Amino acid sequence: MKIADILGSKGRNVHTVLPWLTVAEVVDRLNRHRVGAVLVCDENRAIRGIVSERDIVRALGKYGSDLLGKPVSEVMTPHVETCEPDETVAHAMARMTFGRYRHLPVVVDGALVGLVSIGDLVKHRVREMELETGVLRDRVIARY
Repeated sequence: MKIADILGSKGRNVHTVLPWLTVAEVVDRLNRHRVGAVLVCDENRAIRGIVSERDIVRALGKYGSDLLGKPVSEVMTPHVETCEPDETVAHAMARMTFGRYRHLPVVVDGALVGLVSIGDLVKHRVREMELETGVLRDRVIARY
């Protein structure tokens, strides 16, 4: 299974914010959209970073309540790994596990086309394994 298969079922909507928005504004968006992270992009939709709930909690420990007024560019993770739609789910899962990140933007020729989370990948892998189990069970039953 490929990343494109996941995007085909979940959709290609990606929540993004501009780097100068305040952390308070980003927290509001995370809550409103019920997501765990948003990409930080410039005006041309080029990826500049990612900010997750984990980034915000760590920054809260560092800055205290002053954090809410700071621009999100000060707390985002600036290096963002990406993938392409033809990457396999297994390879993407291995990369995410090794790198200890939970979100992987999907790009084609440098253009953002989607975002997958580790939860998306696990859900699809479990579904794939259930299908394989069902096929094997049916083959065993057909033999008797």
